[in-house]
Amino acid sequence: MATPRALVRSLQRLRISPQSLSQFGRPSVSTCSRIKLSSPSTCHSRTTASLFRQFSTSPLRQHGHIHPPKPGEELYVTFIDKEGKEHKLAVSQGDNLLDIAQAHDLEMEGACGGSCACSTCHVIVLDEEYYEKMPEPEDDENDMLDLAFGLTETSRLGCQVVMTKELDGLRVKLPSMTRNLQASDFGSKQ
Repeated sequence: MATPRALVRSLQRLRISPQSLSQFGRPSVSTCSRIKLSSPSTCHSRTTASLFRQFSTSPLRQHGHIHPPKPGEELYVTFIDKEGKEHKLAVSQGDNLLDIAQAHDLEMEGACGGSCACSTCHVIVLDEEYYEKMPEPEDDENDMLDLAFGLTETSRLGCQVVMTKELDGLRVKLPSMTRNLQASDFGSKQ
């Protein structure tokens, strides 16, 4: 796939002007129509049409993937960081603890991006009554929790804890350390 820079170089070699692009039915908002070339020239429609292909992009996702709660619909979660400082945050229903922590610059890595493939978003639920309100951890989460540093009976992965009305007032503690095991850690030693 050609990069935008390679596309510009190809257009300059062919000396295609932005005005000639519109005659081939390309959208006026495309990347190609924003290219400014100094020397206008003409070319054959077959050559030009074969150079330009339609492409699309995915919408940009913001860091954290969370939205501020609507007034009156706030849920509260308190994170206790590694230094013991409490951070009480208003969140929306459906947000997970990993996204919430990262959106508020708390020290939670989430190396796998929330796909339940590491233990770097490990949290300790402080109140057992809230732990009981959470759905049982699935096998994937339990496998990752086995690798977590400082595992307790009320440990969960932040990426798997989704805020609901039942969890309003949840308090979680971030462990003093995390482990990020990678496949390269298990390579053969010579």
